[in-house]
Amino acid sequence: MAAYTIADVKKLREKTGAGMMDAKKALEESNGDIEAAVDALRAKGLATAQKKSSRTAAEGLVGVAVEGTKGVALEVNSETDFVAKNEQFQNFVRTATAAALALDSDDVEALKAAAYPAGGTVGEALTNNIATIGENQQLRRIKSVEVTQGLVVPYMHNAQAPNLGKIGVLVALESDAGAEVLEPLGKQLAMHIAAAFPQALDADSLDPEVLERERKIAAEKAAESGKPENVQEKMVEGAVKKFAKENALLSQLFVMDNKTAISDVVAQAGKDAGTAIVLKDYVRFQLGEGIEKETSDFAAEVAAAVAG
Repeated sequence: MAAYTIADVKKLREKTGAGMMDAKKALEESNGDIEAAVDALRAKGLATAQKKSSRTAAEGLVGVAVEGTKGVALEVNSETDFVAKNEQFQNFVRTATAAALALDSDDVEALKAAAYPAGGTVGEALTNNIATIGENQQLRRIKSVEVTQGLVVPYMHNAQAPNLGKIGVLVALESDAGAEVLEPLGKQLAMHIAAAFPQALDADSLDPEVLERERKIAAEKAAESGKPENVQEKMVEGAVKKFAKENALLSQLFVMDNKTAISDVVAQAGKDAGTAIVLKDYVRFQLGEGIEKETSDFAAEVAAAVAG
């Protein structure tokens, strides 16, 4: 006679998310001891998680969290978009984002070591997610912003759940103006950032390597024009300046009217409010940005599985 019941199998599956046969086998090996079976499945899950860690995780969710003058964005990746709709995964991203808000660090390893409200660490909760959901998941990046006085305004483009989605934005406004002024301004700026994809706050903050690449491209185009060298130099400088203007947030044209620079939008808002407003910083996290996604031949995979 088995040392466990169907109810024990159900309970074990609820606690671990394991499959039916895995749960039965663990209970058999532990002689019906549910806690020992949980430990065995966790150990097995750890091995499973390690095997899955080589898979590309380019889906998932971006989470944002704000508390007064501080805000944080966190990207957590999964292998498929299906997992991003999983309530367990969403709860993890939401909880991990809240934990990131409490950190004084944008270091992913520091977040992994942080306490998780349900027990253990954030990293351990992530490992448990991998084991129970069955897909590789990764804490990819964190970015926080803060002002000494003012407001950090969050925005989630096409939110999948409150403060969870695929493009998360934070706008840090330094000012003694009230929330009734800063919140609507911050939301408009955040919507612009989501749409316009600035690469830096201002031209001086743009990545020098990116600018150098643009310079080389412009130089090649100028050389093809056949114009005198001094004219080519001016063409190159003009092209680089144009690129910087179009990719630095403060000099971008506001998407709402396509004619006013963002710096002027902020300045006018301060003038209307009767006090200075400074766009101090921003964050724009787009899910999977910069990750090279794997492509696969499904028919070939099926054929290989049958042959194997």
